[in-house]
Amino acid sequence: MKQIIKDVLEAEERVDKTLKEARQRASEIRRAAEQEIAEQTNRARQKAREIIQTGAEQARKEAERLADEKLRQADRQREAVLEQNADAIDRLVEHICSLVLES
Repeated sequence: MKQIIKDVLEAEERVDKTLKEARQRASEIRRAAEQEIAEQTNRARQKAREIIQTGAEQARKEAERLADEKLRQADRQREAVLEQNADAIDRLVEHICSLVLES
């Protein structure tokens, strides 16, 4: 009878030890998984930040390019207006000069 009780107690101790080891291992696995998730999340955030920065830089460059093109277009239009009205501008300048000289 004593041997049976002793065997049962030893079996309980082994089970307790095994459960404790299993809980400890599960805790370690959980910590490692949480750390990996945190690292992956940080990498994903960094990648997203890089994508956004790249997109913003491309958008800025495109806006600058479009603004430069609009300025060149406005300059071409101004030159065209000046060319088309060169005679009228010359006559106006001559008229202003004559008014100044007559005063």
